[in-house]
Amino acid sequence: MLEKINSPDDLRNLTILEKQKLAEEIRKYILEIVSENGGHLASNLGIVELTLALHSIYNFETDKIVWDVGHQTYVHKILTGRREELKTLRKLNGIAGFPKTCESKYDFFNTGHSSTSISAALGMARARDLKGEDYSVLAVIGDGALTGGMALEALNDVGYSKTKMTVILNDNEMSISPNIGGLNMLLSKLRTKKMYTRSNIVMKKRINKIPVIGKPTVKIVQKLKRSIKQLIIPKMFFEDIGFTYLGPVNGHNIEELQSILTVSKQIDNPVLIHVLTKKGKGYEIAEKNPDKFHATGPFDIKTGKSKKEKGKDYSKVFGDKLIELANKNEKIVAITASMKDGTGLKEFSKKFPKRFFDIGIAEQHALGMAAGMAIDGMIPVVPIYSSFYQRGYDQVIHDIALQNLPVVMCVDRAGVVGADGETHQGTLDMAFFRLVPNLVILAPKDFKELEDMLEFAIDLKKPVVIRYPRGGEDKETFEKHEKIEEGKSEILKEGKDISIFAIGKMVARGMKVAKKLEENNIDAEVINVRFLKPLDIETLKKSIEKTKNVITIEDGTIINGLGTAIKELIIDNNIKDVKIKSYAYPDKFIQHGSVEELEKIYHLDEESILKEIN
Repeated sequence: MLEKINSPDDLRNLTILEKQKLAEEIRKYILEIVSENGGHLASNLGIVELTLALHSIYNFETDKIVWDVGHQTYVHKILTGRREELKTLRKLNGIAGFPKTCESKYDFFNTGHSSTSISAALGMARARDLKGEDYSVLAVIGDGALTGGMALEALNDVGYSKTKMTVILNDNEMSISPNIGGLNMLLSKLRTKKMYTRSNIVMKKRINKIPVIGKPTVKIVQKLKRSIKQLIIPKMFFEDIGFTYLGPVNGHNIEELQSILTVSKQIDNPVLIHVLTKKGKGYEIAEKNPDKFHATGPFDIKTGKSKKEKGKDYSKVFGDKLIELANKNEKIVAITASMKDGTGLKEFSKKFPKRFFDIGIAEQHALGMAAGMAIDGMIPVVPIYSSFYQRGYDQVIHDIALQNLPVVMCVDRAGVVGADGETHQGTLDMAFFRLVPNLVILAPKDFKELEDMLEFAIDLKKPVVIRYPRGGEDKETFEKHEKIEEGKSEILKEGKDISIFAIGKMVARGMKVAKKLEENNIDAEVINVRFLKPLDIETLKKSIEKTKNVITIEDGTIINGLGTAIKELIIDNNIKDVKIKSYAYPDKFIQHGSVEELEKIYHLDEESILKEIN
């Protein structure tokens, strides 16, 4: 069945039974590919029937759809002519794990972060109306993404504006971890509500057509129905803000889904369709462990076990050290934006449940709340992925740095993270944090230095940013770990011919480059910069004046990172005749591929650096 589907047109000719068979085949196909390539499994298995129904009822040659986050679009890609390409999922030059407008005419908006879809869809709907065009606009958003403030802002605007568009709420009771908060409680109540029937809409249209008494009758019935509904269901949030609420509907029943989508097309105001799905549907291991299979590396289908043995990583080191420090200091609290497992806080949440706060997908709120806790004497530690820190930039500036509050901001997944691509690469954080007054910015060379930096940050009583990469430390073994002192770098190797300044994970690369240069009788000095801000001007200046030949290595963008800081140092101190070369990622969004492949492409690998020096 699957091999016959080369476009959405092929799907529309199938019977319900054929579509059910197709759903089974799609699940099997996705399972096979993700088990080999890695990717987002549970969310894609859960949305198969809904995607089939959407492509059956709507024509996305003209209609438009925005997928929130976008990690659940594998089925959409299969149905829109990319079935064979899916075998290259997340590989260099292969198909992306998220929607890409440059990849297909059926991808209408690039997504990768949560809670953006309703805003984008409303923008499309308003553009449609201004141009006098006629097509449907839909946003598909998960219940977890509704905790993001942007989604609520958009819902408020859509409901008030009465713009015709449809929001599909894909409710699986989870984002990455189980959902929390008041909205989740509301949805729990709505899940028990009986689905609106097709006859409800049809009857309303028929009565409206009756001369004289039609419209007044409809209004009376609506008022009566609303009053009864308020007694049965406390505060119908979506209808109160201007939506027609349809559902909940079984998200794995294609016939029911097609029926309710057909009804929604007849409504001229904003519609919200509440769809109940199960994450990991059809693969029992993922159904039982949806958080584990939210995003996964290659795994064995029979057992669900990873094909690659998971070793110690920076997130685990961070989490273990935070527990150690929290045992000694009762003021330490941890805050996560629905990323307890990913950021290494799982054990902390068990050991200190009253000092652990999962506030859902709401990075702005996480940082604002951290500021409030800090101003009242607590020491908040907030680990957030690098690319997600972008979402709370104003709070870092306005709420934390401006008041010089002791919030420890841990930037996980800093640098290139690989297969998730442009929306998830963490190359920008050093650049945008460096602009902010009062921030202290550090990056560890290895696990031990991360522990030392975390201990230092807890005691500093200032806003601190500690950035560290995804995965494990480099195999380079460092013999020394000098005490962390504010604004002090660390000389790892003295030399006279060239100065190698590196920060974070790239310090190990700098050491390897220096050892190779020795074989060619080039005596390199290697300095672990440690602090991007404040910079150790005295030590770095002395090294530059000695060698007059500098290279900088960092896993951030070429703009406003370590390389820029060193160039500014040279200019500000009027150091003449200095040769300098900076190794960093270019001023562009970095595509998906393995970390090793991307480092080689952008000349950040050891071999490329040595080739250019020699």
